[in-house]
Amino acid sequence: MRAKLTLVLLALALAPAAAAAVGMKATLKAPAVEPQIDIRWWYSIKVTDLKGAPVRATVTAEIIDPFGYAYPVQFSWSKTKDIVNWPFKGTFRDGIKFPPESRGFALMLRWTIKSKIGAKSYKKVLTRKVTPG
Repeated sequence: MRAKLTLVLLALALAPAAAAAVGMKATLKAPAVEPQIDIRWWYSIKVTDLKGAPVRATVTAEIIDPFGYAYPVQFSWSKTKDIVNWPFKGTFRDGIKFPPESRGFALMLRWTIKSKIGAKSYKKVLTRKVTPG
């Protein structure tokens, strides 16, 4: 009986630690230099749980102009398909081609990543300031 009680107490003590280990980590990998006009600026987003295992998520990519208006980013392989709630697992890669009209303007790139791990939903927003030149 004492061994059973010890196991129950041990399980209760470890339950909060196990629950705390669940979560989402999202990281952006992009060039350190500012993007050039009419040349693809490649980036990747890696989403894992706190243990480092890849997880399923969705990504929405937006460009915010100097006046605060947000515009969806289009896939590098399409002129009409926007990156809005696009599902992926682990790593998402794409590129943005900045038009000549964007030269010299300070723009904000924003990626919204959403994931559901178990019964919990997670959201992370990654941003990067760029000035195409």
